[in-house]
Amino acid sequence: MNICWISSKEYWLAKNRVVCSKVVLLVGGWLIFLLSACSVVPVESKVGYSRALMLHLYELQSWSFEGRLALTGKTDSWSANISWDHSPDVEKIRLSGPLGQGVVVISLADNIVTIDRGGGDVQSSMQPEEFINQQLGMFVPMLSLRYWVVGLPEPLSSYKETVVGFNQAGWINEYKQMQKVDNRTMPQKMTVMNSQVKLKLIIDHWVVNDTNKK
Repeated sequence: MNICWISSKEYWLAKNRVVCSKVVLLVGGWLIFLLSACSVVPVESKVGYSRALMLHLYELQSWSFEGRLALTGKTDSWSANISWDHSPDVEKIRLSGPLGQGVVVISLADNIVTIDRGGGDVQSSMQPEEFINQQLGMFVPMLSLRYWVVGLPEPLSSYKETVVGFNQAGWINEYKQMQKVDNRTMPQKMTVMNSQVKLKLIIDHWVVNDTNKK
């Protein structure tokens, strides 16, 4: 019987090679498992914008949402948290943190706009868009925006439909992402812009009330 002697160094080198081979096989097995697991995860399809499927939203009597707003102009920009309550009689918009301030509440009723900055600082005007432009430092098409945030053109003004939205009154409305709210499709990420101002809105939560419910 032939006996082959090996040094301790050769022994440990051989043992390390065996251990490394097992590690490679183990890691390879886990990678194959993870790849196979990822391949069976269903990808949720995104909901696209379709004005035709949203025409029924003109009939909504009341709705509200909470989200985040970013407004950028030629020389200034600011962002804020926003909540908007719409009813047949009044629009109430609450901005938290714009222009380095606390809470600003904008109310619009019968084309009279009131801006409440808190601490008794309340001002009103019968020229809502001009007044908001003066107070916030940028022009915001408030009268049209109450339709645009729902995903619809203002009904009494002409518009041009695009693949991702529509153009109206010199403003480009693009709906980057939509979301399902009950059985409705509502905006989630949208951009409203012209050559002077760009408004980005992300809506985190909608509450939509059916007009037929009393």
